[in-house]
Amino acid sequence: MISKRFLGILSLLALATVPALAKPDFSGNWKLNASKSTLGQMPAPDSMTYKVKQEDNKLTSDSKQSSQMGDFDQHAVYTLDGKESSNEGFGGGAMKSTAKWDGDTLVVESKGTFGDNEMTISAKWSLSADGKTLTIDQTIKSPMGDMQMKQVFDKQ
Repeated sequence: MISKRFLGILSLLALATVPALAKPDFSGNWKLNASKSTLGQMPAPDSMTYKVKQEDNKLTSDSKQSSQMGDFDQHAVYTLDGKESSNEGFGGGAMKSTAKWDGDTLVVESKGTFGDNEMTISAKWSLSADGKTLTIDQTIKSPMGDMQMKQVFDKQ
């Protein structure tokens, strides 16, 4: 007969062999794939890149975009635990953001200004199973109306 103690030890050993569920790591250099993206009313930029570094509870992104509207750079740092962070948005406006996990999706909620317009942006970051495609689904709300955008990036 198997003792309760032996079953308890066996259960602990079984749990110890189950790997921790790791969150996706968005680190890397990413380039917009305009043909796979849906940009709503916005014209496709001539180029757009993200350089992302993710470590522990922090994600840092540096984005560059060139388009008919001009060149834009943005540096942002987010904590991944839902605490508020402050960053400069495209065009120099102040943005307040929170980032937290919803399963394997990183949800970044931001509020701020672009020019004279206040806006809210909900961005959902997801990574393909092979880690080669980053998709950012965004809902942008502003006085000019709501806009849906899907940006698809290829790992470089």
